[in-house]
Amino acid sequence: MKVKKYYKITGKVLGNCWGGGKVAYQSESYEGKNLDELMKKINEDLESGALDSGMGYESLIGALMTVETIETITANGKKYHHSEYESEFIGKLSEEEEDFMFECDW
Repeated sequence: MKVKKYYKITGKVLGNCWGGGKVAYQSESYEGKNLDELMKKINEDLESGALDSGMGYESLIGALMTVETIETITANGKKYHHSEYESEFIGKLSEEEEDFMFECDW
């Protein structure tokens, strides 16, 4: 029996709009075999502004990312997949902003 782990990370980013106000927008998506490397890349993209997938904020505040951990087991020539999901806040969000990010349902 062979077990492999793979990660898919999606989410939404909160940023400051040009001229005032804050808004949430879909973040970039990430996939790979090394969760630490993916989280490092996400944090770098938050700092550089690249996490926002094209919204064009004045600056980014933080993000709510959903990490899907996919385990694939191969047994007797068949593949079986199991996914688990975990939410992860990135950046410097206040408690109010974290609540807002959870309430954004899209």
